[in-house]
Amino acid sequence: MSITVTPVLVADLGIGGERMPVYAHVIDHPDARVLIDTGIRELHPLTVDLDPRPRPPHDWGIDLGSIDLVVNTHLHFDHCGNNHLFAGTPIYVQRRELDDALTLDDYTIRDWVDAPGAQYIPVDGEFELLPGVQLLPAPGHTPGTQIVVINTGGPPIVIGGDATVWFGELDEPRTDGQRLIVALQPESVWLTHTHDPWRPRTDRE
Repeated sequence: MSITVTPVLVADLGIGGERMPVYAHVIDHPDARVLIDTGIRELHPLTVDLDPRPRPPHDWGIDLGSIDLVVNTHLHFDHCGNNHLFAGTPIYVQRRELDDALTLDDYTIRDWVDAPGAQYIPVDGEFELLPGVQLLPAPGHTPGTQIVVINTGGPPIVIGGDATVWFGELDEPRTDGQRLIVALQPESVWLTHTHDPWRPRTDRE
């Protein structure tokens, strides 16, 4: 079964005087086209400290109408900002994450989560999204964070969102989510804020 992952640069943020990329990822599966996370909608008073520079969706290089399913790894503002563009499209998120985003103060930009037409499918724990594509809880960055695991017969490919923000957190995992990713012995791990995927050290040496 052929399943491919394509990174899509949707924005960047200012962190410590440097620019940090914000990526979404497209999974092309024989049964559906899936978008993992949706980036930043627009400038907002709650995000000015991070100097976000969102890219307009028409510059993403993908046809938004071709997306069959959306997955939010979690609901921080830089992962759910364009959920409104997918009104009526199923958006899969862990139930704990959705509850926290809608009830906790200073968690995210709630209006971006509670967007008109957003059709959330709350997930409780492990879930098979498509044949060979699983959603797994990976708590750490937030209690409701989930990762996407793609199995094509060999070591899996993981889309990790912010379960780990930089490579060093997988080289020396500290959270349950990071330890889960390493235990999967993945071929590669796509992250939201790095241009290239993480690979096990033996593959980088």
